Amino acid sequence: MSQYSGKITFYEGKCFTGRKLEVRGDCDNFQDRGFMNRVNSIRVESGAWICFDHPDFKGQQYILEHGEYPEFQRWNSHNDHMGSCKPIGMHGEHYRIELFDGCNFSGQCVEICDDCPFLQSRGLAKSCINSIKVYGDGAWVMYEEPNFRGRMYIVERGDYNSHNEWEAQNANVQSLRRVVNYF
Repeated sequence: MSQYSGKITFYEGKCFTGRKLEVRGDCDNFQDRGFMNRVNSIRVESGAWICFDHPDFKGQQYILEHGEYPEFQRWNSHNDHMGSCKPIGMHGEHYRIELFDGCNFSGQCVEICDDCPFLQSRGLAKSCINSIKVYGDGAWVMYEEPNFRGRMYIVERGDYNSHNEWEAQNANVQSLRRVVNYF
């Protein structure tokens, strides 16, 4: 966890209307704070956040960075369900990730230090990433489709032996970007 966790506010209605829930750290269940799972707009005042459509940091992941999201389509959701969130640990500005097509850091490996809209353009033969090592200071968002589209997964500093460890449904990763907009 970073020293500065940030602040995010969830609203039941579109365009920042209705009941609201302000969060400044990990929140594993919105209902425990008296807020139902309906979220139609979000304001991120500071920090970068991983939000989940179910409690206990489960389900579809969404990354929300500094800014305003007046309706749920703005964070690439297909519905207004949101159940938990936590700030992304940001430690600095040095980014490096190694991607392996095999589990347990085996097979073809490619090293990335900046945003990549299409991993196969960096020499990766397959679209399957089965293990990764995240070095440096920052967090990354990995996408199932090229050009930062589709289901997303957030990874922070550490080793991930298989795609299950970053909560992915499958090993398909075709683009990734650094999380840099967090103040």
